[in-house]
Amino acid sequence: MKLARRLPLLFLAAALLAPAFQWTNQKKDKPRDRTIRNVSGVVTLPDGSPANGAVVQLKNLKTLQVRSYITREDGKYEFQNLSTSIDYELTATFHDLASRKRTLSVFDTRLDAVVNLKLEPKKEQTKSEEKQP
Repeated sequence: MKLARRLPLLFLAAALLAPAFQWTNQKKDKPRDRTIRNVSGVVTLPDGSPANGAVVQLKNLKTLQVRSYITREDGKYEFQNLSTSIDYELTATFHDLASRKRTLSVFDTRLDAVVNLKLEPKKEQTKSEEKQP
């Protein structure tokens, strides 16, 4: 009879203490490597909708190596494991559209940089670039 009275209390105590045991068993997250970064973003058409199938090129400005990524349905792209000690140049193209060149600089300290690229007709892009000093 005494056991029947104490059994609910034992279950209650076990239920309350279970999260504490799980908390102490969690692995500590390793500190993130500050020499590696990622860049991601969305490529959009001139009307603002996402560009499915656009080609995003990431150019390493030290070695001139180029990596490419084809955007998903939502227009998103991502490049991972990039060095923080190298400048990168990003551009996107889609049919007769292209984005302006964007630079991810060594002075940009974000480890997860977001660079969105807007596509424009190529003729308009060259005119607007010529106007810039």
